[in-house]
Amino acid sequence: MPIAIPAGVSVDIAENNSVTVKGPKGTLTRVLPAEMEIKKEGAEIVISRPNDLKRSRALHGLTRALLHNMVVGVSEGFQKVLEINGVGYRAAKEGNKLTLSLGYSHPVVMIDPEGVESVCETANKIVVKGIDKEKVGQYAAEIRGKRGPEPYKGKGIKYADEHIRRKAGKAGKK
Repeated sequence: MPIAIPAGVSVDIAENNSVTVKGPKGTLTRVLPAEMEIKKEGAEIVISRPNDLKRSRALHGLTRALLHNMVVGVSEGFQKVLEINGVGYRAAKEGNKLTLSLGYSHPVVMIDPEGVESVCETANKIVVKGIDKEKVGQYAAEIRGKRGPEPYKGKGIKYADEHIRRKAGKAGKK
């Protein structure tokens, strides 16, 4: 399936399948698998595989997905929304530091990695934004990992679109 290149985005393909994608939000560079053949045809990128071996088929889909994510990233960007549930659990932003109060004896301080920005919309809602899908997802997972949601009361940090399977508490005496 060809990847459409939106207006304002330029794609440069160098030797060894080193692809640079420039857009209004920034620039991404990545070396893609050398077996795949990447061609720019007008306003589209077409990826073809050398043969139908299992490895080639797998790399074909991977290469296409990585390139598509690069194009979407520089044109629109990616974001993950996290929600904090729990009494006294909250987040605050100061410069590039994200301070989380998660019921521990100390506040958890996280520094935004390069190319990724976190925004506290409210005290219990964090939005992680960036142009690299991999970095955005990784940072969001690291934030969630500081206090993952628990199944009894639902306290902790969860993704906005995540559903927590709740469990019943202790059963009473009969």
